[in-house]
Amino acid sequence: RGVRRFPWICNVLLYGGLFAAGDAAQQLLRGQPPDWAQTRRVALVALAFHGNFSYVWLRALERALPGRRPPAVLGKVLCDQLLGAPVAVLAFYTGMSILQRKEDIFSDCKKKFWNTYKTGLMYWPFVQLSNFILIPVHLRTAYTGLCGFVWATFICFSQQSGDGTAKSAFMWLQGEKVNADE
Repeated sequence: RGVRRFPWICNVLLYGGLFAAGDAAQQLLRGQPPDWAQTRRVALVALAFHGNFSYVWLRALERALPGRRPPAVLGKVLCDQLLGAPVAVLAFYTGMSILQRKEDIFSDCKKKFWNTYKTGLMYWPFVQLSNFILIPVHLRTAYTGLCGFVWATFICFSQQSGDGTAKSAFMWLQGEKVNADE
């Protein structure tokens, strides 16, 4: 009921919370003590940008390509991956670098953008296909946030020590040491 009455705030808060939980999950999987400052930075980027961007972006896609017929759905997925995904990846790496007060805020983007974007292409088109076919418009950002939990676990790992590839994430999950900065 609250989501229908206050869709923007409910969707953005859920999205931000799930993204922050993804960061906490990757820290837990690493076996390290929690870095709550890092999780707060992830939450801030997710709340300030990603949740809002997703909310506005998904509604804009629906207005531009309305409906659930295959041409509209495929058009939305294509637009999302060619336009929305690069913006989201760039915003994450740059936003985190700003909050971490890195000297070169574009360093992570330069090193990891293409690998992260290509890895996202193995995940997000399938998420968005189901999103545009099955999920009502007012719940799409929340659904994206739910699926974003898995993505946040990956991208937060990549931002801290991975290289943006699925291979480095799988190596990490198998217990192999991964450090992209070496």
